[in-house]
Amino acid sequence: MKLQDMIYIALFTAIIGALSIFPPITIPFIPVPITMQTLGVMLAGGVLGAKRGGLSLLLFLALVIIGVPLLSGGRGGIGPLIGPGGGYILAWPVAAWAIGYLTEKTWHTLTLTKVILYNIIGGIIIIYLGGVTYLSFMSNLPWASTAVSSLVFLPGDLIKVVISSAITIKLKSSYPLIQIEKPTYEEPIHSASS
Repeated sequence: MKLQDMIYIALFTAIIGALSIFPPITIPFIPVPITMQTLGVMLAGGVLGAKRGGLSLLLFLALVIIGVPLLSGGRGGIGPLIGPGGGYILAWPVAAWAIGYLTEKTWHTLTLTKVILYNIIGGIIIIYLGGVTYLSFMSNLPWASTAVSSLVFLPGDLIKVVISSAITIKLKSSYPLIQIEKPTYEEPIHSASS
């Protein structure tokens, strides 16, 4: 891995950690707080791509596991990962990878609409699937009712989707960190038949 890639991975790990400065918002009927850190997850995938975005979140999780207080509210250690919100947090590397993968696949035709769709797929659908499934299992509640209660996160997450998508498109045009060569199409060589 190139040094530049390692720097970008570490930078986004730090950015996601810095987003923990915003205090978690607790909701009375669900034991999972609202945080700003999913904005960083979406940005990591859209700006860094699949591999580097996913690795930045794996590094983030590794630091949290060893006790670095990078989660919103100054939390760290294994406790938050095995607590009610653990499934959401554990889904972050997969979400960043998925957003990055989709972004890379359409890099040369990328539009704001596509990035919004990719952030919804990774930053909402994948994270909610992991979080709701884990919370349902841990709380011994039906999956459907747990999923309905998680809809309280949707308005804020949709705002994060729009913000991260706009930043991704702006960085693509001004300072792209994803470098994918444009495919060249060559005319096939036709051999003369005898």
